Amino acid sequence: MTSETPNPAATLLRPDRAVLVLVDLQERLLPAIAGQDLILKNSLLLLRLAEILELPVVLTTQYRKGLGDVVPEVTAAAPSTEPLDKVSFGCFGNESFLGRLADLRGRDQLVVGGVESHICVCQTVLGALEKGYVVHVSSDAVGSRTEANHRVGLARMERAGALVSSAEMAVYELLGRSDAAAFKQILPYLKA
Repeated sequence: MTSETPNPAATLLRPDRAVLVLVDLQERLLPAIAGQDLILKNSLLLLRLAEILELPVVLTTQYRKGLGDVVPEVTAAAPSTEPLDKVSFGCFGNESFLGRLADLRGRDQLVVGGVESHICVCQTVLGALEKGYVVHVSSDAVGSRTEANHRVGLARMERAGALVSSAEMAVYELLGRSDAAAFKQILPYLKA
């Protein structure tokens, strides 16, 4: 990082710069993930915020034919978002994903959730960092089959330069203030 480059950890998430990326929350994969209920709850919280703030959302599946579609709760929360299927573990190895991000000019912050922390999420985050994105990983919206792999994945992403925070932290950063209509809209979901 040069002296002209701001410290990503000191840069707030901004609604006009952020994209929500949810990786592989699939029917045959999510049930095997440790803490799946919390991951799903926080992913849905982030999706509701994306709807309220009109943030772009990118959903992915890993080999949909084998691991199934995105879980119905996520599909219902993002009905206009068609998941991008991939066989590369990291999303940046997928041309459709790269094209979707290229269409979102001026969006240089990614808020990332999904599974598995140490495989597809980690490789996606490393790819994003290589491309110059500021990456916020919602630690309570990502997971692995084992807690040990979840911790290792988070540590690797953080050492690489990702900002490891939480879904609620991302929500409050993106909202910025409590007197806006968006805060009143998301408040019931924060209390759930």
